[in-house]
Amino acid sequence: MTKYIIAFLFSASAFYAQDNLNVVPANVEVGDIFEIGRPETNSFRHIKFPKANFIIKKGGIANYKRVEGQKVVVTSIKEKKDGTTEIKIKRRDGGRFFGSHSVVAADFDKAVDSGELTVL
Repeated sequence: MTKYIIAFLFSASAFYAQDNLNVVPANVEVGDIFEIGRPETNSFRHIKFPKANFIIKKGGIANYKRVEGQKVVVTSIKEKKDGTTEIKIKRRDGGRFFGSHSVVAADFDKAVDSGELTVL
């Protein structure tokens, strides 16, 4: 009997956890504006900024702290096969990231959950 109670509680908690996962705006559209926040770690994990050597090769300055607080616009949205939403973002003022890259990709759900992208 206790096995059934434990199994029931486990399955109920699993369904409850699945319902609470969708705290992210699920309907992102082209033209939505976000702000780049501070990453939880030392580097951005879910916004796919290029590595420092690629930035320097293209003539840019690899200073990731200057990116924080910039407002960005969604330019395209792509649903991947594994169910994640990949978006392409560009700076709202029309400039380039690091002076070298005009558009970067981001995993939308994970970037918003981690605070790398914040909704305005």
